[in-house]
Amino acid sequence: MLNVTYGTTPARKTSCVRLLTTAVGLASLGLTAGLAQAQDQSVEDRLAALEARLAEVEPKANGLEGFSFNTYARSGLLLNGDLQSAPGGPYLTPAGSVGGAVGRLGNEPDTYLEAILNYKQVAENGTKSHYRLMIADSTTSSNDWTAGDGALNVRQAYVEFSNLASFSGIFEDSAIWAGKRFDRDLNFDIHWLDSDIIFLGGLGAGIYDVKFADNVESNFSLYGRSFLEFPSDIQDQDITSNTDNLILTADNYFGNVQWTLSGMKAQDNDQRVVGGALQAADTGVHTMLAYHGDSFFGVSEGNFKVAVLHGQGLGAEAKNIGADGDLHEDAVSTRVAVCGTTYLSENWRFAPAILAETSEDRYIKGDEYQWLTFNARVAQELSANFEMQYEASWQTMDLTTLGYQGRSSVDGDYSRFTVAPTFKPQVGGFWNRPEIRLFASYSTWDDELDTYAAGDPLGADSDFESGQWTFGTQMEIWF
Repeated sequence: MLNVTYGTTPARKTSCVRLLTTAVGLASLGLTAGLAQAQDQSVEDRLAALEARLAEVEPKANGLEGFSFNTYARSGLLLNGDLQSAPGGPYLTPAGSVGGAVGRLGNEPDTYLEAILNYKQVAENGTKSHYRLMIADSTTSSNDWTAGDGALNVRQAYVEFSNLASFSGIFEDSAIWAGKRFDRDLNFDIHWLDSDIIFLGGLGAGIYDVKFADNVESNFSLYGRSFLEFPSDIQDQDITSNTDNLILTADNYFGNVQWTLSGMKAQDNDQRVVGGALQAADTGVHTMLAYHGDSFFGVSEGNFKVAVLHGQGLGAEAKNIGADGDLHEDAVSTRVAVCGTTYLSENWRFAPAILAETSEDRYIKGDEYQWLTFNARVAQELSANFEMQYEASWQTMDLTTLGYQGRSSVDGDYSRFTVAPTFKPQVGGFWNRPEIRLFASYSTWDDELDTYAAGDPLGADSDFESGQWTFGTQMEIWF
């Protein structure tokens, strides 16, 4: 994301500072030329002094110090054929309850925003500090005042030190941090599904960029996640309890290859009542092997990512590491993610994605959750400010729940296709924002999926039936 510093861009701020300071300086030179000559100080000397003062001002104008602001936001209206609000979201299918996302284009009925405030300083010894505060809110209401049903939240509040003057050796380029944050590197997604491939966040501390060799470096962190107010049965007393899940992670890089290993411990979480029995996990392990490619699978320009994730016990929540306290002590899961972007021709862009997961003994001994999503986003650039976007998404699932949380076992498919005329300040690449979209989507799914759970989006609303069109508009922005 780009920084906006002091209410404008860093480059524009630098230009304004230089022009203003130069104008004032030159005016001063003109008014005091005689005095300068009397004091035997040349115009060249005065200009040199002026340049020295500019050198002190420009680092702040370039965003190395001071305040900056970043954001992500989306807001849209999703309607059914009766012009009433329709349920939506990448996780509206039964597989969504265990992380199975589908395509997001023309499938988001919410307003979600992130406001990120940064303050940076550079000490006299060169050490840099960065404070970040991130506030987020989410609502599905169409009203202008949504304080009653919004979800305003502080998602990040941390301090990071880098370029530390006293660090040397393998720690010379390292950064240390503490507070509440999203991990810098264990936080990347498949944008078209609005699904993280992996996410690590919470309250903790760590060190980044411990460099063992030119292409070998590691990050180390300790995060805490809270499992609050769960039912337990300690010493034959029905009570509620809570615990903290502590997650120790080593995130290692060998060129484009990333390998992570996490271990976790949640004291007393095995006292959690799940399905009427005390079988919840209180320990877990999680690992991921990923490759971040700088081409489109070696066949064209672009990029791609491939990742395989595996977890056991508390680590069986493969995406959101350590976030699910209901996992069975024997839970095992494996997740695979593949995605990339490229140009098919001068005006056609293509972004395919595959996301799949299988898990056993996830919540109850003997259960199985299996799902697979194929998604493709295509865009045709038609003018400097207009393009047509298309997205097709297909998901198949086989969920054997054994009645967990009242859910029924289901086996079926879901499909969705969206057409979205899109306006933007400038087309070119998948990552140019902001965008204003109109869209029409057609969804269909197997009837069996309606029986998954009471209140499930596919089965709860009689007006939202298989084989339905939805329509709407949406804006999306980030910088």
